[in-house]
Amino acid sequence: MSKLRYDLVIVGAGSGNMFPADAFSGWRVAIVEVDRFGGTCLNRGCIPSKMLVHTADIAQTVRHSDRFGIQAEFVKADWPSIRNRVFGRIDPIHESGVAYRRKRGVDVYLGEGSFIAPKTLRIGDDELYGKQFVLSSGSRPYVPPIPGISEVPYHTSDTIMRLDSLPKSMAILGGGFIAAETSHIFGSLGTSVTIIARGEYLLPKHDTDIRKRFNELYHQRFDLRMNSEVTKVLATDEGIRLELMTPEGPRSVEVEALLIATGRVPNSDFLNVSESGVQVDAHGHVITDDTFQTNVPGIWSLGDVTNHFQLKHMANAEARVVWHNVAHREEPRRATFRVVPSAVFSDPQVASVGATEQQLQLTGQSYISSAQKYSSAAYGWALEDDTSFAKVLADPDTRKLLGAHIIGPQASTLIQPLIQAMCLGNTVDQVSSEVLYIHPALSEVVEQVLLGL
Repeated sequence: MSKLRYDLVIVGAGSGNMFPADAFSGWRVAIVEVDRFGGTCLNRGCIPSKMLVHTADIAQTVRHSDRFGIQAEFVKADWPSIRNRVFGRIDPIHESGVAYRRKRGVDVYLGEGSFIAPKTLRIGDDELYGKQFVLSSGSRPYVPPIPGISEVPYHTSDTIMRLDSLPKSMAILGGGFIAAETSHIFGSLGTSVTIIARGEYLLPKHDTDIRKRFNELYHQRFDLRMNSEVTKVLATDEGIRLELMTPEGPRSVEVEALLIATGRVPNSDFLNVSESGVQVDAHGHVITDDTFQTNVPGIWSLGDVTNHFQLKHMANAEARVVWHNVAHREEPRRATFRVVPSAVFSDPQVASVGATEQQLQLTGQSYISSAQKYSSAAYGWALEDDTSFAKVLADPDTRKLLGAHIIGPQASTLIQPLIQAMCLGNTVDQVSSEVLYIHPALSEVVEQVLLGL
């Protein structure tokens, strides 16, 4: 058993690998990673899924090209080529990342680490003691205890993008971001998709108007089984049968592939953080203060293992605060994230920041609202778009934005000036009237919805 002492031990090489090595020159540093450098986002999340989403977008463009006077036909998708384009670019990054850190003097341990005492982590035959720790071990898919689930070859977001072949049919269990994006990917490429969700709506936490439109459009594309619960799964000669309890009574669905997309859980239990003295909440997320330090001085935490947002841009922002605080404990920075934006890269895209209308109504907050269709802007005409819109909510007294929600093409990009307005404290009048919007860009929808206030 080797006992090794470090100035800094980083557990998890996703956003945890973003530490600026120059700021820790002269420190003895170790990184512990159980899987692959880059974490969930690079290897099985944001980046590969968005590369596949773009491919799906192209397939949909071909399918609907006739409305622009283009005669084209979607014939089939070459799934192995599509998959290999994605992972042929992503997979080599792991080895290069490990080599880069080792070249810079960092000790890299590849394997599962577990705390055995405060500030002491065991990995294999090694015990690592760190003066300071940064926990960034991420999260993993949650698999509900459905009868029979352990007897069938189901997939999660960790495995679904690496399938050997495109399934003819797929059931997706869940109604959130992953379900929305994955159904778009595989449905666009030719898979018959059934989405099974316990709630009344997909994207249930979004603004009411947004989720209603989203569900209306997804009903047109996919077989939606809402307000439904899987009571049992069985292996069949053709694949998998799911027994459902629906509002209409018992039903069943038979598919070739099953994706479980029912949320994620933090990996704090894998780290055995209780042995470190670090406290976690009821969901297993590591508890920190606004400097991202835990209740144990010198142990910091960031990303999915800490926050409930499950967003890479949030983890990156936290990492910037953490690395400053680890290097400058006498001059700590504090989290100043006024709002946390998010986007769903489905078809249609959905982007959101701040409060929804139902949240404002629930709290009794006074607000004014405005909505604007894409079709009111010239570029909306170019898109032949008649379903997309932007919606904003503002305080009638301060004239500052309380929330913004967009559904439609480029929503994740269009919402950015509204995010900046909320972060910087701009009024809707400043953002609408004191800024020039390029004509006839799609961003005019943002200008028009603000002017509507």
